[in-house]
Amino acid sequence: MTLKRKLLLACVGAAALIAVAVLALPNGSEAPAEASEPAQTAAALTVSLVSPQTEVWPESVRANGWLAAWQDVVISAQIGGQMIESVNASVGDTVAKGDVLSRFSRGSLENDIRQLEAALESARASLELATADADRARKLSGGSAISQQQAAEYLSTERKAKADVSSAEAQLASARLDLDHTEVVAVTGGVISSRSAAVGDVVSAGEELFRLVRDGRVEWQAEVPLNQLRNIEVGTPVSVPTPLGDMPGEVRRIAPSVSESNGRVIVYVSLMPPDETVQPKTGIMISGIFKVGESEALSVPSSAVVMQDGFSYVFALEQGETPTVSRIRVETGRRQDDLVEIISGLSADMQIVESGGAFLSDGSIVRIAEATAAQDNSTDAEQDR
Repeated sequence: MTLKRKLLLACVGAAALIAVAVLALPNGSEAPAEASEPAQTAAALTVSLVSPQTEVWPESVRANGWLAAWQDVVISAQIGGQMIESVNASVGDTVAKGDVLSRFSRGSLENDIRQLEAALESARASLELATADADRARKLSGGSAISQQQAAEYLSTERKAKADVSSAEAQLASARLDLDHTEVVAVTGGVISSRSAAVGDVVSAGEELFRLVRDGRVEWQAEVPLNQLRNIEVGTPVSVPTPLGDMPGEVRRIAPSVSESNGRVIVYVSLMPPDETVQPKTGIMISGIFKVGESEALSVPSSAVVMQDGFSYVFALEQGETPTVSRIRVETGRRQDDLVEIISGLSADMQIVESGGAFLSDGSIVRIAEATAAQDNSTDAEQDR
């Protein structure tokens, strides 16, 4: 037999053996199943599971608002037509009640006082003469030495002289009061928040010169939506975060009306800085939290909540022969540390994917981290034996 013929017979025999082996497999299903199982296992994402927790959390209402003076004190000029000679306080200064903030010129007022003093002396002299005539008329009015008409004139002159003296005294007192008003004093203690007085200005009566934050007290004027106001009342504790730490406060009063521009209600909060020497500045927009009570919260780690299509979802484990997950839409609420409250869509007996939900979809096959670790440990033990 030639070498060529021998090679041909060997090829035919090998092909026959392969055909027999394939026909021996039941319906040819075993081999594809073994090939597909590693593929599915490799495609599954290994995840850790966590159960929702139920704890008592504080209830709060968050709002924004402005820091403003507890009371604004306006200090104005009480006289007009005088020039400012000195200004003794500026913005940011802390002043006490009675401190002199500014002084006006006094020359013209002092001249007016001298004139009024002279007019008062003249009126008093006239009163003395009128009183002497009136006394004589009262003595002689019963006889024939003086007529009743002349006696009445003397008595009337006396009354007019008394009125002139009273008028002159009042004018003099008013002029002296104007002289006192040339010193502009703080009507209460506080911190100067604005100053418009300048040396050389000629002031008008009623013109604003200074503005004070009374006692240096600053409050938070929070703008609270009407639907969140039901749990807030006078005395409700408040916490305002600041760079120096949380500043405690308390609701002082609530505005009786709603703003027509934004539908919010102003809530006035008295602040209690931890350091009295450091007061917050006015005119700043800040956020704060009203502590309105406590309630139970069903929570999961924030890493378990996935945002998709503008909604919040979690992935829950579906029990079965092959571990899969289902996507559940949930509504979130409060946050505390790294936990998120789930208001609806979740029950406490579910098992939730702790992290990695962004790589999953509804119905995805997963591998449980705990089960995988147990299987690896069992394999290692068998190899050791």
